[in-house]
Amino acid sequence: MALRSYFLSPASEPHFTTPDEVHEAIRSLKVSKAPGPNGLPNRALKHLPKRGVSLLTRTFNAVLRTHHLTPTWKNERVICILKTGKDPALPSSYRPISFLETIDKLFEKILLVTFSQVVNERGLLRVEQFGFRPKHSTSLQLARLVERITRNFGEKRLIGAVFLDVAKAFDTVWIDGLLYKLTFLNFPSYIIYTFSSYLKDRTFAASFQTATSSRRGMRAGVAQGGLFSPVLFSLYVNDMPPHSHHVKFALYADVTAIIATSRKRTLFVSYLESYLNDLQRWLSDWRIAINVTKSTAIIFARAGRRFIPPRPLTLFGEPIEWVDTTRYLGVTLDTRLTWSPHID
Repeated sequence: MALRSYFLSPASEPHFTTPDEVHEAIRSLKVSKAPGPNGLPNRALKHLPKRGVSLLTRTFNAVLRTHHLTPTWKNERVICILKTGKDPALPSSYRPISFLETIDKLFEKILLVTFSQVVNERGLLRVEQFGFRPKHSTSLQLARLVERITRNFGEKRLIGAVFLDVAKAFDTVWIDGLLYKLTFLNFPSYIIYTFSSYLKDRTFAASFQTATSSRRGMRAGVAQGGLFSPVLFSLYVNDMPPHSHHVKFALYADVTAIIATSRKRTLFVSYLESYLNDLQRWLSDWRIAINVTKSTAIIFARAGRRFIPPRPLTLFGEPIEWVDTTRYLGVTLDTRLTWSPHID
């Protein structure tokens, strides 16, 4: 589906940048960051004379005016880092790290200010989403989740939670679906057209040891390492099915926790089953894959309360394993919330 086929609003006047804004963005660049495929380091930008900053400003404003990024800005260099304790003979044991063009990253930094301002001023992200938002840290999301669990302990309720593992979250975003959602949220049209150019026709070359692959096209996904990517993903999943009185969320970008409470074990399992059924339809519609085998379910209950393991929860016909401990945002949670497994 072409972008113009579902575009709703007429073109809007871009918020053009200024040499002062570009100069300030350059000042904030970290010289320790590795350069992109063209080898241009951030340190070089910091030595630009005023004329160079002025030319960059004119270039960025031309992109905003024409909604077109040059193809050389959309090249990525990917290296592979072996995960700790993994078999080096398996491709799945490596974590891909992308390096984007330096000028492209600087342009992202400029546009991100306006983009984030629209998102924050209009309150577009749901309140449960803490990922990459000012004053919404992982610690605060963890405290929010733990407070909900302990409050239910005091009310003698059981808490069932499902922690979903989104498969290659940033890499598999359906681009036309994302642009449709940005349009539905009524973003300024120049931002949507610019994002269309930014997201489409991207290429990458992968390097491993001394070998480098040929350049390939990217058919889906938001750029790994891109400054826009976390917010774009959060907006993409922003319309996941609403929760009910008995079901709540704790979201951090692609890290998803679904919590249900009840005094009866059979009831909170039913609440989770009902929500997972709705969620499954939404995931299918928006082409979002879940690693069910890496997802977990856990029951939180106060010490001394006994319960029989409930029937398995399923998603896409696969069972979600009930566990005694699970990790969420880097912290190990156990069924009694004793913190002993995390301390160990």
